[in-house]
Amino acid sequence: MSTENDYLNESVEAEICTRGLDPATVRSQIETFRKGIKHQELARPCTLGDGIESVGDNLVTLSSLFDEYCQDKNVIKFVPASGAASRMFKELQTVLARGEVTKDELQAASDWGGKEEASALKFIESIKRFAFYSDLASSLESEGINIETLLREGRFKEIISHTLEKPGLNYSNLPKGIIKFHLYGNYPRTAFEEHLVEAAHYSAGEGGIARLHFTLSPEHEDEVKSLILRTKALYESEGMSIEVTYSVQKPSTDTIAVDMENRPFIESEGRVLFRPGGHGALIENLNDLECDMVFIKNIDNVVPDRIKEETYSYKKALGGYLIELEKRVFGLLRELDRGYEEKEVNDALSELSGMGLLIKLPEYLADATETEKAMYTRARLMSPIRVCGVVRNQGEPGGGPFWVRGLDGTLSKQIVESSQVDMGNPTQKAIWQSSTHFNPVDLVCSVRDYEGNAFDLTQYIDRDAGFISHKSSGGRELKALELPGLWNGAMAYWNTVFVEVPLITFNPVKTVFDLLRPEHQNP
Repeated sequence: MSTENDYLNESVEAEICTRGLDPATVRSQIETFRKGIKHQELARPCTLGDGIESVGDNLVTLSSLFDEYCQDKNVIKFVPASGAASRMFKELQTVLARGEVTKDELQAASDWGGKEEASALKFIESIKRFAFYSDLASSLESEGINIETLLREGRFKEIISHTLEKPGLNYSNLPKGIIKFHLYGNYPRTAFEEHLVEAAHYSAGEGGIARLHFTLSPEHEDEVKSLILRTKALYESEGMSIEVTYSVQKPSTDTIAVDMENRPFIESEGRVLFRPGGHGALIENLNDLECDMVFIKNIDNVVPDRIKEETYSYKKALGGYLIELEKRVFGLLRELDRGYEEKEVNDALSELSGMGLLIKLPEYLADATETEKAMYTRARLMSPIRVCGVVRNQGEPGGGPFWVRGLDGTLSKQIVESSQVDMGNPTQKAIWQSSTHFNPVDLVCSVRDYEGNAFDLTQYIDRDAGFISHKSSGGRELKALELPGLWNGAMAYWNTVFVEVPLITFNPVKTVFDLLRPEHQNP
């Protein structure tokens, strides 16, 4: 070992290198386990008029600006779609693991307060309302089983297991995007297909091409690509085509696991355990895209066609807002190239502040020279820009937009998760609980500088903003590290603007029962 507490011996370092990882990066990860993750210092929540902008009065103007911009620009929609659907069916899986699942058994357990059993009953009672019901009935029929007979005889275990496992739909082991979400007459549509429909309406750019990029798990690549290949033509129209590309989370973004003494976790066969780095690792995939503007939206946040129109309007408005913001930022950077005229610069910064982008000199630069002020302002402006659509907080679990105080005392707007907050501090907890808005529904990103050069997005990450969780492997406890979240620490040093969007644009499907909400049911 090269130094005290350096557990990376030659064999461990060799294994790290074969995975495409840098030993220095892994040492930094081990140091993070030792130090712990720093908490964000919340100053106050972002609220409408104080950190969150409104575009409701300018929807038409901003949408028109976006439509004009798209004609000769490369726009892409980026959809993290790697996650399996297992969490959607967690309660049903729990019931199956307990053994027999007859109607009487479920009812008795539910009457005694069994939450999972009550959920299983709700699933069965609502089975015909799910878009995948026809597929389920056909799959059972292929095994010589009639679903109506199962329902009548109370043989609910067979219905649930056939939904989640093989033989059957195997939904617990598929990506969420393949689950049938919505029904149109007799045709069920998956979340992947809903994203194709959306892209055709607001991400068609140069050459009439609507471009999408899905991140996938390697084991699901073939199945997803086959689905897209079969269905894509259904959603294209004359003069407009849909181009879909894919990527997987890079093994080089995996993080090392450690034991409870913060030493590399060695598995029984002698290999070091590495784990996927989480959602934030996808900043690498995003960085690889060649485009001018990126829309980012989660795979499960889609709605049926009947309520898509408002979604389209606000997507375009967010895009238009970003274009207007980008135009002003680029103009100021070109002005700085010509020289620093304090009045002109301050006027331009005031305009940006009026649009929600606050660039303020820190106190320690109050007496700085014009050159020093220009250098600071230029450095702050030379960052990727993101406009984040946020909705009113309705009690959903997750983070939200806050004003955060940095080490130099300056404030920035950040999306913060509860794990990043010191809940043992009453003041910080109170600020967290006073939040009015929820995590971003959509992000629209400008990823090129004013000279047309692509930003290296990996240079704008707060590397200290990850998350440490406790897991186990082979009966032994371990600690795992998730990289800074995609729109949390991974975009910490971007220029950020929050814009309020209506609640109808936020309809995530976290459990299978969310598909029973009116927003996901076609009349």
